Amino acid sequence: MRTRSIRMEPLFFHTFNAVVMIVMAVVTLYPFLNTLAISFNAGNDTIRGGIYLWPRVWTVQNYEAVFAGGNIFHAFWVSIARTLIATVLSLFLTSMIAYTISRKEYVFRKPVTIIIVLTMYFNAGLIPYYFLIKDLHLLNHFMVYIIPGLISAFNMIVIRTYIQTLPEGLVESAKMDGAGDFRTFLSIILPLCQPVLATVALFVAVGQWNSWFDTFLFASSKQNLSTLQYELMKLLSSSMISNSSAAVANGADPGAARNMVTPMSIRASITIVASLPILVVYPFLQKYFVHGMQMGSVKE
Repeated sequence: MRTRSIRMEPLFFHTFNAVVMIVMAVVTLYPFLNTLAISFNAGNDTIRGGIYLWPRVWTVQNYEAVFAGGNIFHAFWVSIARTLIATVLSLFLTSMIAYTISRKEYVFRKPVTIIIVLTMYFNAGLIPYYFLIKDLHLLNHFMVYIIPGLISAFNMIVIRTYIQTLPEGLVESAKMDGAGDFRTFLSIILPLCQPVLATVALFVAVGQWNSWFDTFLFASSKQNLSTLQYELMKLLSSSMISNSSAAVANGADPGAARNMVTPMSIRASITIVASLPILVVYPFLQKYFVHGMQMGSVKE
C-alpha cells in the first residue's frame, strides 16, 4: 500500500499543477480576450453588458473610429522611433555605468552608486523638472523623448548585479591580452549580458511605448511630434465628451443610434491597438526575460 501511495504522489502533483496552471492562464488571458471581444462589438450593444469572450454584434466601426484621425499613422511611427532609439541608447549607457561601478578597482564606485540610487527616492517635482527641460532647450524637440530617460537607476542596479555574477577571470584575461576597459566592455561583457539586456530592453521599450504624459507636457504644440499613445488619449477624451451629445442627437434616429461608437468600445479598441506591438515583441524576448530576471535580481 505504501508503494502504491508513493507512486500516486507524482500523479497527484502533476494533476494539481496542471489544474493550477490552467486556472492561472484563464485568469490572465480573460481580461485581454474580453477587451478584444468588446473592441469588435457594436458600441450601443456593449452598453447592455454581457460581453465575455465573443462579440454579440460584430463590427469594425470601433477600429475605423480609432484610425479615422489623419495623424494616427504618423504618430505610430514617432512612437516606434522613440522606442527603438531610446531603448538602444539606454541599454548601452546604462550597461556602461553598471560595468564601471561593478569594478572593485574603481575607487568612487560606492559614492557614485549611492548618488544614483538616491534618484530613485527623491526628485524635485514636476515644475522644476519642466523648467529643467526648458533650460535644456528640449521643449518641442524629439530628443525630449530620449535624453531625460537615458539612465535608469533600477535598471543600472539590475545590470550591475548580473555583471557581478560573471567570472572575474574573464576581465583579468582580457586585460592580460592588452584589452582596455572599453574593449573589455564591448567584446566580453556586453555579449555575456544578453539575458539581462533583453530583460531591461523590455522594461525600457514598454515604458517608452506607453508614455504619453511627456508628449502632453513638452511637445503638445508640435503635431509632428505627437505619439500614438497621446493621439489615442485625445481620441478617448473626445469620445467621452461627445458621447452624451451624440446620444441625444441620435435619440430620434434609431438607425444612427445602432451605429454609435461609445467610450467603452473606443477604450477597448485603443487598448488592443496600443498593446499589440508589445505582444508581438514579447515572445522573442521571453526566453531571455526569465533568465535575466533570475540572474539580475537585486540581492542587496
